[in-house]
Amino acid sequence: MTRPFRQLVDEGILDRAAALFARRGYAKTSVQDVADAVGLSKTGLLHHYPSKDALHEAVLGQAATLGRRVLDQLGDLPPGPARDLRALEVLVDVALAHPGLVALMLAPVTDLDAEPESAVTDLVLRAFGVDPEVLEPPRAVRVVGALAALAVLTLAAHAQDRTTAWRQHIVATCFDALGHRRPGAALPDPDQVEA
Repeated sequence: MTRPFRQLVDEGILDRAAALFARRGYAKTSVQDVADAVGLSKTGLLHHYPSKDALHEAVLGQAATLGRRVLDQLGDLPPGPARDLRALEVLVDVALAHPGLVALMLAPVTDLDAEPESAVTDLVLRAFGVDPEVLEPPRAVRVVGALAALAVLTLAAHAQDRTTAWRQHIVATCFDALGHRRPGAALPDPDQVEA
C-alpha cells in the first residue's frame, strides 16, 4: 500500500474509532465494533493496530495532534474576540474534516457521562483561555456552550452533507454563544423577546 493511501486509511480508522469511543466509551467498544465501522475484518484492523490499546493510543495521539494544531494556529493572539473567532474557525474546520476525533475531544464537554480524555479536552479549553482546573462562570459556561454547539452542529452538517454550506453559520452561532456580537448582527428587539 502506498504511503499516502495508507495514511488516509489510518486516518479513517482513527476517526471512526474515535467516534465509537466518544459514543460508547472505550470499555464498551470492541475491536470488532471498530472493524465493522471501517469495513475491515477484525484481522485486517489488527494488521493496522495490533491491539485495542494500540488503537486507543493512536486515537488519543491524533486527537492531541489536532488540539495542538488548533493552538499553533492561534499564534500569539491575546485573549478576546479575535482569538475566539480564530479558535472557532480552526476548530470548525477540524471538526468538519475529522468528526469522530472532534466528537471524542468534546465528549467530556457535551456528555457528562463520557470518559474524560482530559489532556485533549484541556487543549481545546486552553484555545479559549479557559483554565480546565478553574472553570469560572460565566466564561466557562459560554465556552462549554459554544463547544457543545460546535460538536452538535458539525455532526449535523455531516449527516446532512452540508459541511461547506453550514460552516459560516456554525462559526457565527458559536461566536454568538461566546457572548460576542458579530459586526452587522442586529440585536433582538426587546419588545419581541418573550420573558
